[in-house]
Amino acid sequence: MKILVAEDDLPSLRILDAVLTKWGYDVISVSDGKSAIDKLLEPDAPNLVLLDWIMPDSDGVEVCKAVRLKETTTPPYIILLTGKGDKKDIIKGLESGANDYIVKPYDTNELRARINVGRRMIDLQNALVEKEKFQGVLEMAGAICHELNQPLMSIAGYSELLLMDLSEDNPQYKTLRIINEQVHRLGRITKKLMNITKYKTKSYLEGNIVDIDEASQE
Repeated sequence: MKILVAEDDLPSLRILDAVLTKWGYDVISVSDGKSAIDKLLEPDAPNLVLLDWIMPDSDGVEVCKAVRLKETTTPPYIILLTGKGDKKDIIKGLESGANDYIVKPYDTNELRARINVGRRMIDLQNALVEKEKFQGVLEMAGAICHELNQPLMSIAGYSELLLMDLSEDNPQYKTLRIINEQVHRLGRITKKLMNITKYKTKSYLEGNIVDIDEASQE
């Protein structure tokens, strides 16, 4: 997971970079507020942010306010690093858009614990976004299936009427029987689509597709 570290004190920045890299993060380092804003407004911005309060160009509070103006379904989780321990300052930082804060000098175990909280929040946020997307796809699929059902019923009905007028040795009988069977097959597929309640996939070629049978079972 990518994490942005914005810290104007070079020794502190190097220490954080080393520690976070050791913990398995892909670290992006900047030393001023403007660079932090630029990075966080990029399309593929980091989801986790360690943001020093006091920085040149724009301080941590200003960075938070600027980032929260961006419309997104996956906002970053921002942890303010601050030497300000007064409650008024902490409230100011949180109200600006920070999710959490940690007072300097901080213990690395506490820092790791707070970052882990951020990771869990991001995972929940991403899961919710995926669920909403899947729900939107299901609703669209349901609407399409509803529109398809009427013409499918008509084709099935007329093909059955034609079959009744033909003998089984008629050259057209087999063709009509195939059409009728495939129409009923389409009907079963649309019914499964409308009954999908969960997200289940299966392997297909080099990727995965939704497993309609598994996803539509009660």
